[in-house]
Amino acid sequence: MPECRKPSAQIRQRRAAVYAPPRPDRVAAALRVVGMDSIDPVAHNRSAWDAYVAQGNEWSRPVTTEQIARARQGDWSVVLIGYEPVDRSWFPADLAGLDVVCLASGGGQQGPILAAAGARVTVFDNSPAQLGQDEAVAARDGLDIRTVLGDMRDLSVFGDAAFDLVFHPVSNLFSPELAPVWRECFRVLRPGGILLAGFLNPDVYLFDFAVMDRTGELIVKHRLPYSDLTHYTAEERTERFGPDAPLEFGHSLTEQIGGQLAAGFVLTGFAEAPHHADATAAYMSGYFATRALKPPHAD
Repeated sequence: MPECRKPSAQIRQRRAAVYAPPRPDRVAAALRVVGMDSIDPVAHNRSAWDAYVAQGNEWSRPVTTEQIARARQGDWSVVLIGYEPVDRSWFPADLAGLDVVCLASGGGQQGPILAAAGARVTVFDNSPAQLGQDEAVAARDGLDIRTVLGDMRDLSVFGDAAFDLVFHPVSNLFSPELAPVWRECFRVLRPGGILLAGFLNPDVYLFDFAVMDRTGELIVKHRLPYSDLTHYTAEERTERFGPDAPLEFGHSLTEQIGGQLAAGFVLTGFAEAPHHADATAAYMSGYFATRALKPPHAD
C-alpha cells in the first residue's frame, strides 16, 4: 500500500487559516475597518427582499391556482433545497389539522401548498412584500393563512409548543447567527414535533464569485466562515452584488447541524443537492437538508 503522507507544516497552517473561526473581537474590528459595523442585517435584508419581490425573483413567484387545486386533492410537493421536492416521508402522513410554521419562507410558495394540503399554516418572514405574496395566494384561492413579520432569531410572538412542524427552507444564510434560530424552533415545537431545515453548504463561499460567474472556474478566494460584512468593503460589495443585494453569512456545519443538536433536536434525516444556479453544481453538493425531531418527552 502507498504510504500516507502527513501534511506539511505549511499546508497545516493554510488549512488552519481557512477553517479557523475568527475571534469575535477581530470580526468587530474588521467591520469597523470596512465601514459596515453600523449595518443592521435585519433591516437591510428586509429592504433587499422587498425589492426582490418587485423584481420578480424566482423565490417570490407565487404558486398557481392549478397547483393549489392539486394540493387539495393530495398531489403536492414543496422544495426545501434548490429545486428538489422534499421526500414526502419526511412529513407526517396526514397534514390535516396540523399547526405548521413556515419559517423565513415567504413568497407565496411553500405555505399555500401546505395549507391547501390541510395544515393550519403560519408564514413567518422578515419581508412584508414576501408575506404579501402568501396573502395574495390565500385571498385568490380561499386559503386560511396567517402571516407574521419578524426576525427568524426571535419567535417570541409564539407561545411554547405552538406548532407540530417547522418548515425552514434555505434562508438562514441571511441571519448573522444561528443558535437563537434553533433554540426558538425547539421551543415553539410540541414534543415529537418536526423541524425540516435546508441550508447552504458553507464551502460554496470559498470561491471567487466574479470568476465563477464569468468563466465557471472555481478559484479559492475566501477564508471561512464567510460573511458579506467582513470579506468585502462597502464599495467592493456594491460593485460586485449591487447596492440592494441582501447580506449573506456562510455558517459552518457545526453551526447548522451541531446547533440543532445543541438545541435538543435529534436528527432523523439528511439529504443533499447541487446548487441550483452556480458552477459548483458540477463538482459538489451546494445544499444540505435535515429532518430533526423534538424528543417526545422534551420539556
